[in-house]
Amino acid sequence: MELLQNTPLWLGVFAIIFAQVLKVPIHFIITKKVDWSLLTSTGGMPSSHSAAVTSVATAVGIETGFDSPTFAVAAMLAGIVMYDASHVRFQAGQHAAVLNELRHDLRLFFDEIKRWPEMNEQEKIEDLKTLLGHKKSEVFVGGFAGIVFAALWYTIQIL
Repeated sequence: MELLQNTPLWLGVFAIIFAQVLKVPIHFIITKKVDWSLLTSTGGMPSSHSAAVTSVATAVGIETGFDSPTFAVAAMLAGIVMYDASHVRFQAGQHAAVLNELRHDLRLFFDEIKRWPEMNEQEKIEDLKTLLGHKKSEVFVGGFAGIVFAALWYTIQIL
């Protein structure tokens, strides 16, 4: 089956896994707390999105040449994804944090004046997800990890 022989695709998948796994020890080093939920979370250091798209672009460049139209498409896609992760999604996370604070303040306000609509415990509203995007450093490290991951794979294949 040809899909199983698609090295750039598999390098992208494994770069995501590699970056997600790295989030746990990096978080532990910074906070001294183990958080296994980081294995499936968005945001944080390093960016698995950046690792994936740069590893795919690097692999495509190695296989088809860095002057090929295919590499150009992969590199442009990588740039767009990394820009989105560090700008658009990061800002969406900032907005979610402000909205969560407003919702909590509003609930406190209504509780205090006894006008809050009756809600049972099962109807509590969950906070919006605030860790959606990445800081530029997280995108850079993720992108660098993806390039190194793909380059190492092809170097090992040559040896």
